[in-house]
Amino acid sequence: MTYNPFQRGTHTVGTRSFDWTDDQRERTLPVDIWYPTTRVFSGQDLTKATQDHYSVMPGMPEVTQSAVRDADAEQGSWPLIIFSHGFGGERRQSTFLYTHLASHGYVVAAMDHVGNTTMDMLAGDSTPNDMSVLGQFIDDRPKDCSFVIDRMLSGKAGLNIVPEKIGISGHSFGGWTSLMTANSDGRIKAALLLAPAGGRSSEDQEGISAMSDSLELNWRQPVEVLTLVAELDSLLPLEGMLDLHNRTQRPRMTIMLKNADHFHFCDRVEAAHDGFKLIMLSMAEDEQMEADLEKMKDAEDLCPGEQANTFTRGLGLAHFDAHLSGNPRAAEWLHGDLVALLARQGADIEVFD
Repeated sequence: MTYNPFQRGTHTVGTRSFDWTDDQRERTLPVDIWYPTTRVFSGQDLTKATQDHYSVMPGMPEVTQSAVRDADAEQGSWPLIIFSHGFGGERRQSTFLYTHLASHGYVVAAMDHVGNTTMDMLAGDSTPNDMSVLGQFIDDRPKDCSFVIDRMLSGKAGLNIVPEKIGISGHSFGGWTSLMTANSDGRIKAALLLAPAGGRSSEDQEGISAMSDSLELNWRQPVEVLTLVAELDSLLPLEGMLDLHNRTQRPRMTIMLKNADHFHFCDRVEAAHDGFKLIMLSMAEDEQMEADLEKMKDAEDLCPGEQANTFTRGLGLAHFDAHLSGNPRAAEWLHGDLVALLARQGADIEVFD
C-alpha cells in the first residue's frame, strides 16, 4: 500500500481541555489535548453538527475544529507531540495539524504560554521588544513544555503515552521553544519547527536578537529536526531561517513553501494573515513601519491557505512517522523527490539539507 501522509488517518479525533497548575512555579496553564476516540464517534469529527466549536477570544464568532469534544478515548498507548504557539498566539492556533496527527494515532497536547497569549498581547501586556518581560517568556516557555510532558506521562489526561516516543512542534516563538525544550529535556526525540524564531538576520530587532543569543543547541540526545518555512515571511525573514538551519545539529532538513508568509502555518490562513496586517497598520507608530506593512502581500496574492495546510500536514506527519514511530515507508517517502510529491498537491517548494 502506497504511503500517503496527506490523507487523513483512520481514527476519529477527540479533544479535551484542562487547567494544570505547576505548584513549583505557581503557574496555571490551560491545556488542550487531541487524541484517537472509540469507534462510537466515527465520522463525528468531520460533521459540522457534531464538531467541537469554540471562540478564540470573548466576543469573537465561534469557529469549529475537526474533533469531538470530550469523546471517549480509544484504548492503547500513543506517541505524544507537544505544540508551542507563537508570540501572542494561543493553544488552538493550528488545529488543522493537531487533528491530522491525532487521526493517525498520535496524541497532541498544546498549552497556552500564560502571559504571552493573544489576550495578553491585545491587552498590551506582551510585546516582543519589551525586554523586561521577554526574558521571563524565554525562561517560562521550555519549562511549560516539560511540565505538560510530565502531566501527560502521569496519566492526568486519561491517556496512555509511550515514553520513548515524544516529539515537539511549534510556530514562530514556539519553534524557538521547541529547540530550547529539545536541549533541556532529553525525552524529546523529534522536532517539527514551523517558521521558527531564533535565527540571526540583518533585520534583527532587539527582541529577536535576545531569542537568538539565548538559543542552546547542545542536545544531550540526537533529535531529528524538520523545519518548514515561508519564502516571503514578513515577520521572521528567510535569512534568519537559513541561519537557524545551519546552526541546528544534524540530522536536519529545511523545506520552504514558496509565495507563503508567516501565518501560513495557522488555521484560517487568509483571515489570520489579513487580520494581522490590518491590526498592525492601525497600530503603526511611524511612516517606516506603515511602509513595511504595506509591502506585505494580501492573502489573495499568496499561496492558498489549504495548500499551505496540506504542505504542513503531510510533511509533519511523515517526519513524525519516520523519526518517532519508526515507519520505514515514511522515511523512504521523505528521501524521495519531495518537490515532485508536493507539486502534485499544488505546493511549490524548495528543499535545504
